[in-house]
Amino acid sequence: MKMLLSRPWIWSWAAAAAAFILVMILTQGSGASDLAYAALSFGAFAAIVGLGQMLVITLGPGNVDLSIPAVMTLAGTLSLKAMGSDPNTAVLGFVVAIGVGIAAGGANFALIYLLRLPPIIATLAASLIFQSIAIWSNRGLRIKPPAGLAEFATGRTIGVPNVAWVGLILSVIVWVVLERSNFGRWLLASGQNLRAARLAGIPVELVRATTYVTVAVFASIAGYFLASFSGGAALNMGQEYLLTSIAVVVIGGSSIAGGDSNVPGVWGASLFMFLVVSMLNSYGFGVGVRMMLTGLIIIGIVVAASTRRPRT
Repeated sequence: MKMLLSRPWIWSWAAAAAAFILVMILTQGSGASDLAYAALSFGAFAAIVGLGQMLVITLGPGNVDLSIPAVMTLAGTLSLKAMGSDPNTAVLGFVVAIGVGIAAGGANFALIYLLRLPPIIATLAASLIFQSIAIWSNRGLRIKPPAGLAEFATGRTIGVPNVAWVGLILSVIVWVVLERSNFGRWLLASGQNLRAARLAGIPVELVRATTYVTVAVFASIAGYFLASFSGGAALNMGQEYLLTSIAVVVIGGSSIAGGDSNVPGVWGASLFMFLVVSMLNSYGFGVGVRMMLTGLIIIGIVVAASTRRPRT
């Protein structure tokens, strides 16, 4: 039991369980299965973008991708335009979304590496460009996804939402890469001490480039399925995932100082975030209160983590 409690991810899952119980109390125990299904559905999108953000934050202090919402919107918009609601075009749309992610991630890293911009500034500036392209390409049109893709995005397999299965597959891939591959070891080493990683012969810039491309690809995948899930691509569809993508990493137990990742914690935190929103909605609170509470939760966890971990 002591070993279990020492796992950083256990606390995000415990918080999610507590939030679930509180929501059940507020709703007098009605709709437990529906709530669990909704938490897995919407939590999956937060988990997918959170996994990508986690990899970037693992690179060390100052590394964060603020272009995630814009990449989600651009990928969702362009993939739907490519499919045009035509049947049997789901693969084409997915390829377009992946292409958007690769291009966006490459552009982000180019700004960081070639222009020596801080990642926060580079990804924020890039997000304005991505969002502008999405606005230009959308032009107020709302294209519906192909019927088969929409059915898949909103459907379930063995009682579990299909989008949750997608998130789970990506989570397993990330975990295997981090725990079993050279790239995972390079990423963790770069986040722990960038200078030492360079001296050890690790291709640090390749690791950074791959990581920024990966987070953009994950955002594109989330945008592709979110547009299919919600029946179309809205220009603000990724807005709430800027704060959420960071929150689930911090709440999930990953080190904000870099060099450490926590895949299970991202899922626990994603479920917790959705359940907190459900709980606030039960009380009739609006978006402003939700964002304020999320910010306070992040600050509290960062302060707690900083006081536990001595500075070196």
